[in-house]
Order: sequence, then C-alpha cells, then structure tokens
Amino acid sequence: MTFRTLDIGGDKVLPYMRVGQEENPAMGWRAIRIALDRPGLLRLQLRALIGASAGRSLRVMFPLVATVAEFQAARETVFRELDRAKRVGQELPREVKIGTMLEVPALVWQLDSLLPLVDFLSIGTNDLLQFLFAVDRGNARVGQRYDFLDISVLNILRFIREKCVAHSVPVSICGELVGQPLEAMVAIGLGFKELSVPAPSIGPVKRMVRSVNHARLSHAVAQLIANGATDIRQGLRAIAQAQGIKL
Repeated sequence: MTFRTLDIGGDKVLPYMRVGQEENPAMGWRAIRIALDRPGLLRLQLRALIGASAGRSLRVMFPLVATVAEFQAARETVFRELDRAKRVGQELPREVKIGTMLEVPALVWQLDSLLPLVDFLSIGTNDLLQFLFAVDRGNARVGQRYDFLDISVLNILRFIREKCVAHSVPVSICGELVGQPLEAMVAIGLGFKELSVPAPSIGPVKRMVRSVNHARLSHAVAQLIANGATDIRQGLRAIAQAQGIKL
C-alpha cells in the first residue's frame, strides 16, 4: 500500500480548509505546495503514518512535485519525523520507501537529479496531460482536447520509463486514462508493468492484460511509433486485433 500525502487544491477541496479564490486553481496553491508552506500539516500526517506502520513497511508518495528541491524538502520532513519517533521510544516501520508523483512536465527534465533520491516514481497522467496540452480538464469546452495516445505523450512516457530503467527505479502509471483497456495496452507496450486504475476498470483492464504477449506487443508498439503513424489509436486497434488482445 502506498500513501499519498495530503493532495488538496485544484479540483480536490476540503470544506474545513480555506485555500482562497484562485484564477487558475489547477496551477495554484495545492498538494505539496500547501504541505511545504504549512509543514505542521505534513508532519502530523507523517507522524500518524509512522505510528500506524510500526514494524511494517511504509511507502510514502508526494503529489505535484515540480522541482528536485521540493522533493528533498518533503523527504527531509520524513527523516525528521522518523528521528522524533526514535527519540520518544516509538517502534519504527521495518522499512520506509519514499517516492513522488510525476505530474508536472518540468520534472521530466530533472530526472537524472531526481531519480537517485527516490525509491519509486508514479506518473500521474491526469495532471501531466492537462499541463502538457495547456488544457483545463475540468473545463467542459476544452477538457477533451488532448489524447493520451498522442505521439508526444507516448514519447514522453517512453523517455520517463527509459530514465527509470537506467536508474533502477520502479515506475508506475496512474490516472483515469489508463483505466481504458486500449490506453492500458499501450502503456504495457511501452514497458510499464504497474498500472493504478479506478476500481470499475479493474475487470476490463485485467481481461486485456491476460490476453497480451508482452514481447510481441512491445515490438508492435515500438514499430508503430517509429513509423510515425498519424492515427495511433487506429494502429493500436489493428495490433490488438492481429494479436488477439481482448479490448
């Protein structure tokens, strides 16, 4: 089990916490920014997680990290709370793994500095895509004006995975988009082995996964991207049909 620290702001609101009116809340005071500006909130949450995981494995993940410095500051807070728990004689977790979400495009170009510091990485497709395409996913007029299967997205995902492999860092993908069998299929074809999907999507995605030959799929997806296909979606459906993948 992985615990994401308090991830409010934007489209996630708490009735008892005021963050103020913002012109563009998706890019405003939210997630790790609130945690670092109000460290007491983060420390209390970490304190509870450390206490609850005594003698067990604890996995903590920070949301909406945009710079290596932000991750370092949040990670240092974990270490301080572990030191505090030890000083007061509290039983510590058996092990602690600290990771981050990758939702901000700027972090993609800091991976060589970030990855030696993290134990795992999770790509948050919901925010990553809205920032990549400058599209507010909560705006009904423009919310559908980007595609997870756009060639630019696939190239970025492949780049992230290759960097993680080079640094031996486990990487997963989460978000509503990979809850669709076709989108989940291309993620597998790109080499991702861990998907976090909404509960209603588990059945259809599992059915697709069980029908995949990973080596054949990876080769076909790589060829499709290398050939510069203009309609990735159609090409992927053709691959699924040719390989007997159940979408």
